[in-house]
Amino acid sequence: MIQTLLHLVADLAAASLLAFGLYARRHQRRDLACAYLALNVGVCAAVALLAAVPAASALGFGLFGVLSIIRLRSDAITQQEVAYYFVALVLGLVNGIPAADWRLVLLFDVVLLGVLYVADHPARAGGPVRRTVVLDTVHPDERALVADVEARLHGTVVRHQVSEVDYVREVTVVDVRFRPHPVPARAVVPR
Repeated sequence: MIQTLLHLVADLAAASLLAFGLYARRHQRRDLACAYLALNVGVCAAVALLAAVPAASALGFGLFGVLSIIRLRSDAITQQEVAYYFVALVLGLVNGIPAADWRLVLLFDVVLLGVLYVADHPARAGGPVRRTVVLDTVHPDERALVADVEARLHGTVVRHQVSEVDYVREVTVVDVRFRPHPVPARAVVPR
């Protein structure tokens, strides 16, 4: 019982750090931070209870079956947010096994949080930006398309993929990776 409570405390600390220390501070979405925390604590509690049941392996497969059919039906989420969901899930699984050595559990907590801290660090955000652009025209060639997209996005296109062309509505949908042009510094006019 004490071992389970220690694991729960470690899980709450790790999940809170993940949800509010990393995600909410970097992405300013407290709604998803709440979801990460709830998912984590729910999985941790379920695993801890399953470990206490004699037929835990069968119930464990049932848990994974249930988790695999859950779909996030609200807003579209980014790959970064999927990574946070995955780490919240794994933290709950790791911390929910009361028989596991607490030092190994803490090591995995630190490794999981550390990897996400580095992988989602703001200093790494300087690469190309991705956008899905819907153009109100159909271009006759690729050069005209790229020039139009660069003018609209104020950047240099690194890669693009046309995903839809509709000649009836005259619409082109393009998945674009681009580097934004630097914003010119505004001259300060003395008063």
